[in-house]
Amino acid sequence: MALLATAALSLLAPSAAASSAPPPLPGAEVTKYTYDCSRADGPWTCLAHCESNGRWDSNTGNNFYGGLQFYHPTWVEFGGLAHAPRADLATREQQILVAQKVLRKQGWKAWPVCSKKVLAAGLDGDALLPVRITHVVRRGETLSSIARRHQVEGGWQALYQANRKVVGPLPNRLAPGTVLVIPVR
Repeated sequence: MALLATAALSLLAPSAAASSAPPPLPGAEVTKYTYDCSRADGPWTCLAHCESNGRWDSNTGNNFYGGLQFYHPTWVEFGGLAHAPRADLATREQQILVAQKVLRKQGWKAWPVCSKKVLAAGLDGDALLPVRITHVVRRGETLSSIARRHQVEGGWQALYQANRKVVGPLPNRLAPGTVLVIPVR
């Protein structure tokens, strides 16, 4: 009897596929994206969610690698080999470092579909630009050397002010692996 009632209900209630909006016709322009991404996640996490379902180690055999789906020649051109042979073999932080270089040169068009979805999800231009540039401290680096490398206006003192909570009270004791925010001009 229960089986018969379940079968009857399934005939009366429309399935999820039947009740959802039909897909757009081929060639039709899609103007409204349905994409959910939190402001707290930040643009890189949101882009990775769109590009690779948030899998920073993504390698699906389509010649695009990592969470942000780097085309391998792009990975090489923007210094990715300093981190790993391919983007999917690099850490999230390393992929973001390379992505920031790509963004500075190519803009958000480097991720043409997903950046539009992230923008449409409410992460407006103010949330995405100016881009929050970060630097992962490597062994032997100092605030001064990092400030020179990133051409921080105000030098190491400005870099320290922007990262005082992370660095702590002793700016001359910078721990490898610390993620610093680079002040933008």
